[in-house]
Amino acid sequence: MSDHKKILVTGSAGFIGHHTTLRLAAEGHEVMGIDNLNTYYSIDLKLARLRAQGIPTDRIEYHQIVEGKPGIRFMQLNITDGQKLEELFQRYQFDYVVHLAAQAGVRYSIENPHVYIDTNVKGFLEVLECCRRYHVKHLVFASSSSVYGTNDKVPFSEEDRTDQQVSLYAATKKANEAMAHSYASVYGLPVTGLRFFTVYGPFGRPDMALFKFTDKIIKGDPIDVYNHGNLSRDFTYIDDIVDGLMGVIPQIPHKDPPYSIYNIGRGEPVSLHDFIQSIEQAAEMKAIRHNLPMQPGDVEKTWADTSNLHNLNGYKPKTRMDEGVKCFVEWYKNYLGIH
Repeated sequence: MSDHKKILVTGSAGFIGHHTTLRLAAEGHEVMGIDNLNTYYSIDLKLARLRAQGIPTDRIEYHQIVEGKPGIRFMQLNITDGQKLEELFQRYQFDYVVHLAAQAGVRYSIENPHVYIDTNVKGFLEVLECCRRYHVKHLVFASSSSVYGTNDKVPFSEEDRTDQQVSLYAATKKANEAMAHSYASVYGLPVTGLRFFTVYGPFGRPDMALFKFTDKIIKGDPIDVYNHGNLSRDFTYIDDIVDGLMGVIPQIPHKDPPYSIYNIGRGEPVSLHDFIQSIEQAAEMKAIRHNLPMQPGDVEKTWADTSNLHNLNGYKPKTRMDEGVKCFVEWYKNYLGIH
């Protein structure tokens, strides 16, 4: 996307949303970020991301637009508020929408199911409706590798069946894919979904393994290692994710219906044992491991076949896990003032 576009990023105070907002603005686009700033995890981290975008967080008021770095605006807004969302679409006439807002977390969906339906299903419906009414050129939305559920064929391919999810979070993401396909079919709305695979990096979420493990290892506390460490994940560094996302936004699906779905991951699984070892090396400390059985709603392995995305825009992750983990640990120490 070489020319200037108006782009809405939902969930812009979230991990992927933050990095996407910065990249879009750096490339000269006009970005409106929205986020409800909920308290699922530390609001301080979300505010720190916004400050890194130049947003004066002391001036944030609900439904009020504040200016950040050149090309960045922010509004605290819940995507379930259809009226306010529509007012925003009407005012800015967005060219593209990058929908990353969601209630995240597999385990939390077991404890608090209603918020997943409200945000991930009802909220996505409001986004779809506004994109339809205001003729958005392309809606790109976040799905998840968790839609593959109990699929044991690896690597996971977009052509595999995805009808056996093992968590409500995963089920809402599968519902998003079905909803998006229906809007593409009925209204001709161009939509692309991205199935993210275990994203990590600076400003990452504190409920995810890298943040939790780093925090506990540095503090000398034991880490919970599920399934006795016999797990593997397709860990993908945030810069590689944003590279792929940026390549997808201008690639409007021109087919009937105008709908596409892509895996976006590194394309190689890493064992939990090796992942922990990388953190130990970067932190220069040994982990105290507390081995536990498999958790409900979890899966043993994720592994992305990214050939379709590579064929679309040349997507090819560059960051090795040891490099990415080192970058995170350095950020974490700086964020908490550890020297």
